[in-house]
Amino acid sequence: MALIEDYALLGDLHTGALVATDGSIDWLCLPRFDSPAAFAALVDAPDAGRWLVAPAQGGTCTSRRYVDATLVLETEWVTPEGTVRVLDFMPPRGLAPDVVRLVVGVAGAVPMRSVLGLRFDYGRVVPWVRRQGDQILAVAGPDAVRLRTPVPTEGRDLTTVSEFVVRAGERIPFVLTWFPSHEPAPKVVDPEQALVDTLDFWTSWSDGGTPIRGPYRDAVKRSLLTLKALTYKPTGGIIASVTTSLPEQIGGPRNWDYRYCWLRDATFTLQALLSAGYLGEAKAWREWLLRAVAGDPADLQIMYSVDGTRRLPEIELPWLSGYEGSRPVRIGNAASGQLQLDVWGETLDGFALARDAGLSPSTDAWDLQVLLMEHLEGAWDKPDNGLWEMRGEQRHFTHSKIMAWVAADRMARAVRTHRLEGPGKRWEELGAAIKTDVLQRGFDAERHTFTQSYGASGLDASLLLIPRVGFLPPTDSRVLGTIAAVKNELTEDGFVKRYETTGSGDGLTGGEGLFLACSFWLVDALNLAGERAEATALFERLLTLRNDVGLLSEEWDPKSGRQLGNTPQAFSHFPLVTSALQLHVGRGHHSNQPIRH
Repeated sequence: MALIEDYALLGDLHTGALVATDGSIDWLCLPRFDSPAAFAALVDAPDAGRWLVAPAQGGTCTSRRYVDATLVLETEWVTPEGTVRVLDFMPPRGLAPDVVRLVVGVAGAVPMRSVLGLRFDYGRVVPWVRRQGDQILAVAGPDAVRLRTPVPTEGRDLTTVSEFVVRAGERIPFVLTWFPSHEPAPKVVDPEQALVDTLDFWTSWSDGGTPIRGPYRDAVKRSLLTLKALTYKPTGGIIASVTTSLPEQIGGPRNWDYRYCWLRDATFTLQALLSAGYLGEAKAWREWLLRAVAGDPADLQIMYSVDGTRRLPEIELPWLSGYEGSRPVRIGNAASGQLQLDVWGETLDGFALARDAGLSPSTDAWDLQVLLMEHLEGAWDKPDNGLWEMRGEQRHFTHSKIMAWVAADRMARAVRTHRLEGPGKRWEELGAAIKTDVLQRGFDAERHTFTQSYGASGLDASLLLIPRVGFLPPTDSRVLGTIAAVKNELTEDGFVKRYETTGSGDGLTGGEGLFLACSFWLVDALNLAGERAEATALFERLLTLRNDVGLLSEEWDPKSGRQLGNTPQAFSHFPLVTSALQLHVGRGHHSNQPIRH
């Protein structure tokens, strides 16, 4: 089984595929991010569905890269018989999703092999496959897939196999198209024109933001492209990751479905995109949010599906063995029903970000913000499940209270500086009351640090966000004390844990890796505090954890030197962008102040 960092991402802004270094697509949900997987080998074995295109001799590729600032993956093998290159991509979505694999002969004559094993419903359903002229058609229930290629195919062991030789100068395409089985097959895609269209789409999008300069330009652009690939074009929703159940500890049970739109993650992603000048995504996100959260503000959820669906029941798939035996494999997410008060703050901060970046006002958007704030006024002092979705007893999490202060601060400022209608004075007074409460109950004066929750001694990496959101100045002694405590108690090999899982009361068993976003937050806190050299050194170490095509999963295991958790992870890529831009301009910023560069 491939390592998590062996995977590269393909996407068409509706769904995403993961391609391993051996040329196998091991994960693809069709037709959208949260649909059942047609290739699920990632969380089981090849029999759960995959599509291999590689030299017949097999093995890891010699090299691979994305073509310029695009999501077109170029994988190359140098073999004894010659050199071959495979271009993998998903064209901009028309009526149906396509995956194109273009085999290009570079030198010599290389024996090649394609093995297509479709398994619908997360590896459970083997489709009925038949030949129709020059194409293969696979059907099972609601799903139909068409494969077109000029090379011969044959059925073998419930897979479709092609064995052929590619010579220098030859280009041999494979085009896989999904469509509803009860509808006519969509128009055939020209693979060469699709390549041109895909290159043009991603290049045009990448060029549409503010020019990125500085030593981290390439890393920032790749992370921005990854974040864009995690957006769902039809609605503007932004997912956390394309995968489910990649473990936070190999063999452990902390395996979650991240193919949904967390309001928190989306707001942070929005911050990164706005920092780089992408205002269109902010407008699309705002429209998605208005639809998703419509109704009683008391019913605000922390997450929704890409189309705004609220019910995301969590179930286990016992027929899948899990990534490297990490069970259970889950779909859906029970955390959708949790109370996480910080989400109100992050959501209202997201609106403030878009407003400050110049997004034109919307009466509906402001009316929603007022309703959310009015609800939070009566709920901010309740215990909740916190940022990390604790499944144990609810507590008064310090970060949740700080984000309630952020909500009051941003709303009062909107009235004061943007002349929007609302009880600005009342919200200012509420913000002051929340701050007093946090300073009195969330700060341990003896240890000189903020704590994870009121009355507890444990720390939490989210406390590193205190200066970035503007709650306290970055050189306040209480902030500096918290940074020192986190470095002393929550780091391993220089990287940061979310919190101590042992005895944490989070309702879960098993450990986890080091949460990459938390280490980027330490970069920001150090930079804001004037420790630029230390911040830069940590940031550049974090860059070395990316895989060969610039992708990060959720966590890092310093003992094995491996990525852990779902991949690619928005929660790792957006702090990379913001930290890089802050270091480049030589200063920090609060989350409501987009960087201009």
